[in-house]
Amino acid sequence: MNEENAPRMEKIEEYERILKSIESKIGDARLMAVSKTRSLEEIMDAYSAGARLFGENHVQEIVEKFSKDGMPQKPQDLELHMIGHLQSNKVNKVVPLVDMIESIDSLELLEKVDRAAQKANKTMDVLLEVNTSGEVAKSGFGSEKELFDCIDRAKELRNIHIKGLMTVGPVACRPQDKDRLTDEAFSYLKRLFDSIKNEMQSGKYPYIDMAVLSMGMSGDYMIGVANGSTEVRIGTAIFGARDYGQAGGGQNHNADPTATAAGTQKEPK
Repeated sequence: MNEENAPRMEKIEEYERILKSIESKIGDARLMAVSKTRSLEEIMDAYSAGARLFGENHVQEIVEKFSKDGMPQKPQDLELHMIGHLQSNKVNKVVPLVDMIESIDSLELLEKVDRAAQKANKTMDVLLEVNTSGEVAKSGFGSEKELFDCIDRAKELRNIHIKGLMTVGPVACRPQDKDRLTDEAFSYLKRLFDSIKNEMQSGKYPYIDMAVLSMGMSGDYMIGVANGSTEVRIGTAIFGARDYGQAGGGQNHNADPTATAAGTQKEPK
């Protein structure tokens, strides 16, 4: 092993151990590596360790890390999801660059994503985010009526494909209450998810696909799995604590995200 590359290879091996450990606990659920504030080197090391699904919270980071001249630049088998709150004025930037938007929280946003997807000549996979804890500071549909009104309206949107539901567990609660409240929030979303699937079986909503139930992050992903989550979104448990003092984690924005640690090239998507 080249001595210069030894620390990086050790980091890749560490990521590989972490990914395998988490995957051994989550069963059939997909593991998303949440890479907000992480450098391109960290992301590609996790990719080299086997991670294929990545989530980002901020449009600017997606643009800086995964695009060149407005076009996607990433390995073909690297799947990229937008998971943070999406401002309507940034929809046109992010739609061409991601494989899914998990944070649709209003009909207005869904319609804007549909128009942007039409311009980009693609069908945009999305999840509908539900505010299951009732915290006013959190994004997400705040009522079932709003959620179902959005689902009903989606039948007229030709460049949108609703794939499931997403939620974030309670944040503003006492530590001793967090597990119980998280379990209640996730259990509620699972019941809502199942009720929509049951209606689909009777012929309703043929234009959507309830395949993804995204619940659980580093501190509560096992509660998500216990409640039927099909996807967990994990950042610090993979990459370690974030340094918010460096926007974007101090990444080299000129680095090539299609280059793996071994120096091989993947076809950009």
